[in-house]
Amino acid sequence: MSSFAHARIEAFLEMMSAERGAAANTLASYERDLDDLSDFLSGRSVSIDSAMREDLSAYLVDLNRRGFQATSQARRLSAMRQFYKFLYAEGLRTDDPTAILDAPKKARSLPKTLSVSDVDRMLALAEQEAEADEPDRFIRLRRLLLVELLYATGMRVSELVSLPAKVLSQEGRFLIVRGKGNKERLVPLSRSALNAMARYAKARAAIPGYEESPWLFPASSKEGYLARQVFARELKYLAIRAGLSAAAVSPHVLRHAFASHLLGNGADLRVVQELLGHSDISTTQIYTHVLDERLQELVYTHHPLAKQGKNHD
Repeated sequence: MSSFAHARIEAFLEMMSAERGAAANTLASYERDLDDLSDFLSGRSVSIDSAMREDLSAYLVDLNRRGFQATSQARRLSAMRQFYKFLYAEGLRTDDPTAILDAPKKARSLPKTLSVSDVDRMLALAEQEAEADEPDRFIRLRRLLLVELLYATGMRVSELVSLPAKVLSQEGRFLIVRGKGNKERLVPLSRSALNAMARYAKARAAIPGYEESPWLFPASSKEGYLARQVFARELKYLAIRAGLSAAAVSPHVLRHAFASHLLGNGADLRVVQELLGHSDISTTQIYTHVLDERLQELVYTHHPLAKQGKNHD
């Protein structure tokens, strides 16, 4: 870095300290960020005080290439903006090149999910434990039904634990779920979920007081049904016994697995939106990474040009 560029940065830092009362760690962060910018610009034969918008855009592109997260890029852009506003205010520049510089967009994080084999392991263990003839067999049958229903329908955990007892008497392979905004939607049941429900219903009827409860999963809670936290805890313990990480498993993650696995097997995004109870498809579009992977594989496998490309390699 040239002594001239260093002097400009020093003047800026002095102003931030004297006029803005910036803390020492903030000043150190600004200095580090601006030194890095100056080094990058030197490689383009541009001084930090004369850089144009195109130079600063190229720097942001370089940060992305170097693997900086969007939050880190945004912090550096903030330092740049403060610095060039200072130069403009001091009359050291006649313009502010950061005025129309776009901030990097924060990437929308993908939800955690589970593989099909992960879910299979959990379901197989829940089934195996439900077969055990022990005093807490009812708890095991309840856990099996909860996991089967959640993976079969993709319900929110709040919708799941508050299902009414009348679902035990309905016919067919569909459930009516009351979701957000009191909206109802139809969700399908797998054969294994129906089987788990029949076994649970028999065990539930044998528990004193449960047969009269209006809830499918009665409990001595304030609401009268199983608390979400209780099921979440049971699910994590099941995951551990199945050899999975407890941190990687939750009712919400199982809901995500339901959506991802459907899309991965060819389901339409609109159908998944309906099943999840999303009012806006943009909420469901977080799962399009699954569609992207599947479509990419489809093109590489079946498109004639892709096959020609492989032959030419």
